[in-house]
Amino acid sequence: MNLLEITGSIAIIGYGLATLGPALGVAWIFSSVINGTARQPEARGAMLSTAWIGFAVVEALAIIGIALAFVFQG
Repeated sequence: MNLLEITGSIAIIGYGLATLGPALGVAWIFSSVINGTARQPEARGAMLSTAWIGFAVVEALAIIGIALAFVFQG
């Protein structure tokens, strides 16, 4: 089997590896909010609103990644 015959699912494998970044980003964002709330409960609202903005930005990277995986698949 020639290496050039392998096509299609390589982009999906790349996307699977690329999801590790956003997954770690979301985990770190919300773990920081939990840690900050435990240390300073009165600042929970400010930290949580900032965390949701950060979550949206990080999750947008995952959505762009899956779109690019489908574009480069075929």
